[in-house]
Amino acid sequence: MTPPTGRPSVPGDAPRPLIAVPARFAASTSALRHEAEVTARALVEAVWRAGGEPVSVHPHAPGGRADAAQVAARLTRFDGILLPGGGDLAPHRYGALDVHHSVYDVDDEQDGFDLAVAQHALRAGLPLLAVCRGLQIVNVVRGGTLEQNMGGPGLDHRHLIHPVTPVPGSLVERAAGTQKIEVSCYHHQRVAEAGAGLTVTARAADGTVEALELPGAPGWFAAVQWHPEDTAHTDPVHQALFDQFVAAAAGRIRPAA
Repeated sequence: MTPPTGRPSVPGDAPRPLIAVPARFAASTSALRHEAEVTARALVEAVWRAGGEPVSVHPHAPGGRADAAQVAARLTRFDGILLPGGGDLAPHRYGALDVHHSVYDVDDEQDGFDLAVAQHALRAGLPLLAVCRGLQIVNVVRGGTLEQNMGGPGLDHRHLIHPVTPVPGSLVERAAGTQKIEVSCYHHQRVAEAGAGLTVTARAADGTVEALELPGAPGWFAAVQWHPEDTAHTDPVHQALFDQFVAAAAGRIRPAA
């Protein structure tokens, strides 16, 4: 089945909806020589193909705490938010007392900012697409918990392409236009307990939560544990998720005064 396209038309010099993408801290990049802030090229290209204007946003949360009013003010100009993948969320953020040895790339400032962004997006009804770490961020914002490690080689979902089954009628299923999706994954953690109000709308064969939605949310929202950007350039099923997201953001553009 061909997935429905929600791709907004962007004729001529019409403004593209602005999509905020929180940057990821990187210890080094060869071109920049020093510490950097990065955004995955595949993600921004998927947003661009969908008709959006991806904008990297600096994560600012000194001491791991973001000012909610400041975050809201910074995001006012945007029409949608894409929470990308990245390193692990600090276990204390979801009430874990011990830290598994496999937890990696924890950054307190990154965590504080991402959590505040997700909180604001859900409250304000900004269209929100959350990918991999992004799904886990939303789950924790809603009071959910994570399994710190899925069991190591052969049990985690690193470098794995596998089928997931979306719930019929869910936003993910409607966007994909199919009842079985082959997805590209890279994660060693997963949802343990879903947060308040969140509904599981796709699972893998091993029971891993692969998508979450929030029925009754004021704005468009979908979270997926896989990386749709990995194959969106060749697979319309995965590009359709970005198309639907950007279409929702396009509906929020206010006409110029």
